[in-house]
Amino acid sequence: MLTERIGLLRSTLPERLNLSYAMKANPMPAVVQHLAGLVDSIDVASAGELQVALDTPMPASHVSFAGPGKTVPEIRQAVAAGVTIEMESENEARRVVEAGDHLGLRPRAAIRVNPDFRVKGSGMRMGGGPQQFGIDAEQVPDLMANLAAADVDMLGFHVFAGSQNLSAEILVAAQRKTVDLILSLADKSPWPVRYVNLGGGFGIPYFEKDQPLDLGAIGANLAFLVDGVIATELPEARTVIELGRYIVGECGVYVTRVVDRKTSRGEEYVIVDGGLHHQLAASGNFGQVIRRNYPLAIGNRIDEPADAKQTVVGCLCTPLDLLGSGVRLPPAEIGDLVVIFQAGAYGLTASPTAFLGHPAPAEVLV
Repeated sequence: MLTERIGLLRSTLPERLNLSYAMKANPMPAVVQHLAGLVDSIDVASAGELQVALDTPMPASHVSFAGPGKTVPEIRQAVAAGVTIEMESENEARRVVEAGDHLGLRPRAAIRVNPDFRVKGSGMRMGGGPQQFGIDAEQVPDLMANLAAADVDMLGFHVFAGSQNLSAEILVAAQRKTVDLILSLADKSPWPVRYVNLGGGFGIPYFEKDQPLDLGAIGANLAFLVDGVIATELPEARTVIELGRYIVGECGVYVTRVVDRKTSRGEEYVIVDGGLHHQLAASGNFGQVIRRNYPLAIGNRIDEPADAKQTVVGCLCTPLDLLGSGVRLPPAEIGDLVVIFQAGAYGLTASPTAFLGHPAPAEVLV
């Protein structure tokens, strides 16, 4: 499924566009190793993720390091490795310069820009208005002027406005605004722009009424921007689209076993040996404003009629440990396997695995 998803992206997006995997979505080493042979670059958000990326065949020059709050040791590791540091503040820019001086190496860097526009419809807004992410667009020209004399290999810009968007129309408009913003900053840059990261934000359907993203419309717009506008205006630039959830989200399932069932005042409860400590997002506690059910099934009885209304809960001592509320499933029995789909992104590593001391689940790449 991972290979097929990359194939879909390759066949739909313009050939000149580089595809980057945002490892934060799923940093399982086996997944990253597999994808390293299929994508053009990898984006990391910590020194731990950086190590996983550097253990793959991906060249360090095609690894980017984004995220606020990079520590001095992390920055020094990134400079020493030769990856591209996407600077998120003026202080971080100063630390990058100091790390290069300390190590006697020329850092590779780009500026992450907090855009001066907002994107509607994103599950998490990561650009526009005040943000911990990136440097405000209006502050970038002064920062570039201050860095002009520094011994830093300045590559270009990264703009990421929001995640989990299912509207092609909104994403198309955001991509066009992003390119306009980068072109305006490029006019003020003391260096030729050789790196343009357009972010990502492609969403996947999680809930009953969600419609899949129209990837064809996205591809047509990116072809216009990458093959036309950027190729003409910034001919030295390597243009990147950075995707995590869209690559891995629909490829993963979470499987947990029924250990008990009960009737409480007319409601049927199915109790499993997993829960939010393994799959926080499915419980609704990872960004959902109004909780909705992920797709569920009884995996060992997948062909039986789903005619019993049941509530699936985990084994933790909190009412937040809810995996499915009033879902239609075959009547579950002790020992059955409950399967949650769309679980490939922001699953185990985005969950409080140490909560209550239950065993960690196994991760397997099939």
